[in-house]
Amino acid sequence: MRRLALLGVLLCFTVVVLGAYVRLTAAGLGCPDWPGCYGHLSPLGAAASAGSPEYAARPLEAGKAWREMVHRYAAGTLALVITAIAALAITARRRRPTSVAFALALFATVIVQALLGMLTVTEQLKPLFVTLHLLFGMTTLALLWWLWLSLPAGSWRAAALKRVDHSIRGGGASSIAAAWRLTLFGLAVLAVQIALGGWTSSNYAAVACPDLPTCQGSWWPHSDYRDAFALAHGVDVDYEGGVLANPARVAIHLTHRLGALATTAALALAAVFVLRRRGPPSARLGAWAVLAALALQLTIALTMVELGFPRWLATAHTAGAALLLLATLALLQALRSR
Repeated sequence: MRRLALLGVLLCFTVVVLGAYVRLTAAGLGCPDWPGCYGHLSPLGAAASAGSPEYAARPLEAGKAWREMVHRYAAGTLALVITAIAALAITARRRRPTSVAFALALFATVIVQALLGMLTVTEQLKPLFVTLHLLFGMTTLALLWWLWLSLPAGSWRAAALKRVDHSIRGGGASSIAAAWRLTLFGLAVLAVQIALGGWTSSNYAAVACPDLPTCQGSWWPHSDYRDAFALAHGVDVDYEGGVLANPARVAIHLTHRLGALATTAALALAAVFVLRRRGPPSARLGAWAVLAALALQLTIALTMVELGFPRWLATAHTAGAALLLLATLALLQALRSR
């Protein structure tokens, strides 16, 4: 179970980063149907079908089609791993390696994620479905990571639990509970920020503010918040490239920047609290991991703006968000009362 969970974490992280790369290279509709590609299992056989009237609006671009299908192959492999985890949890339920309910929730999450992947394509990249697709991808990653952290790991795990118990017996229970609440709040703020990041990307609003710390040379340029967060903009609209006017994209980008400040403050507060109160060694390690992931993500964001939003850095920005999520969950797990 532990090996499957670790494999799932690595695969899911890859799928999330691949999804960002597919998005940034405008390959999200590289295969305009789902789950195949122009009616075939791979782009190899797609050339013959791509010229049919059904796909006249989307001529085959081999590079985009391959990027999209590699992402789907990786996601399909991840679904198989999660199915194996759920099956193992059910068949070994008497030994209780993990809760059957947790394993089934993980399985249900990946099913919903697959449906959102289908809707992302069939609904022509509508921001609502793209953002939900990202959120459920991150949720799948979080659940797999939590599962791996929760499973016993021999003597190392036993020693870590003894240190936590010693800290609680020594009068640190209230500090650990306070740190837990702060970290949980930071996780909630991070989840909102990840959603804002998905909304920014799906509405092509990243380049709306090409400068820092101002936006288009102004501290608060003209913004349209009414259209910025409307969940739909009509039926049968192709969202590739975005449909919002500049003021709406500016509003989205500014909100994402404010969210970054709130996330940094919330997670830094939780990590510093743990370090100053001298929590258990595993929690201190988690706190340092959170601070390191925060520094990395902020560095990527600032450099991305300075260099004009290169694709590789924009992809790394999604990877950085995933790493920050994993670090926050590791801190939360270390603080959890046994």
